[in-house]
Amino acid sequence: MIDVRRASERGHAQHGWLDSFHSFSFADYYDPEHMGFGPLRVINEDRVRPGKGFGTHGHRDMEIISYVLEGGLTHKDSMGNGSTIRPGDVQRMSAGTGVMHSESNASDSDPVHFLQIWIEPNRRGVKPGYEEKRFEADSKRGRLRLIASPDGAEGSVTLNQDARLYAALLDGGEAVEHAMAPDRRVYLHVVRGEIEANGQALGPGDAMKLTRESRIQLAHARAAEVLLFDLP
Repeated sequence: MIDVRRASERGHAQHGWLDSFHSFSFADYYDPEHMGFGPLRVINEDRVRPGKGFGTHGHRDMEIISYVLEGGLTHKDSMGNGSTIRPGDVQRMSAGTGVMHSESNASDSDPVHFLQIWIEPNRRGVKPGYEEKRFEADSKRGRLRLIASPDGAEGSVTLNQDARLYAALLDGGEAVEHAMAPDRRVYLHVVRGEIEANGQALGPGDAMKLTRESRIQLAHARAAEVLLFDLP
C-alpha cells in the first residue's frame, strides 16, 4: 500500500522567531490520522531566525535526530555536550531516563533551516547518550547513504530502535532502489527538489508511506535530497 501526503497538508506553526511545519501531530497541531508511522513520531521542518532558539527544556525516552539544511544549529545539554552542527552533520541524542538541552541559531545574521526527527526507542529508561557524525555530499550522491541504524553500521549514528535512516542526493539520470522486507515499512521524506517515487511525482516537503510493498524506486530527480526511513 502506498500513501502520499503533500507538504501543504502538514501542520504549520508560526511563532515569529520560529516557522515550523509538522509532518505528524505535534504541540498544538493534532491530527488523529497522522500521529506517527511505526516508531517514527516527529518530523518537524524548522526555520529559526538569527539569534533565536529553543530555551533549555527536557526530554525522556526518545531518539532525537537533527539534520541541518542551511546555517548552523548550536546544541547544549545536561550531559556536557556543546557543539554547532551544519549541513552534512547528523546529530543523535538519546533522551533515555531524561536530559535537558537547548538549541539555537548559531548566527546573529542568517537563519537556520533544519529537520528535527523523533523516533520512539525500543526500550525505555536507557542511559542518555549523544553522538554526531559528518556525511559529506559525495557519500550521498546517487546512492542511499546509511546515516542512522541500530548497530552503527557503515559509520552511521546509533539508534535504540530497529530503524534505519538513509539520505540521498539525486539529480538527472541518477536512480536508486530500496528493497523492502515483508515485515517492514518505509517512509520517504523529500527534503528539497523533485523526484518520482514508484512513478509518483513528489516535491519539497512531500512524503510517501509504503507498507506491504516489495521495493521503493527513486528516479527522474531534479536537484533532490531525500530521507528514507526503513522501519519495523
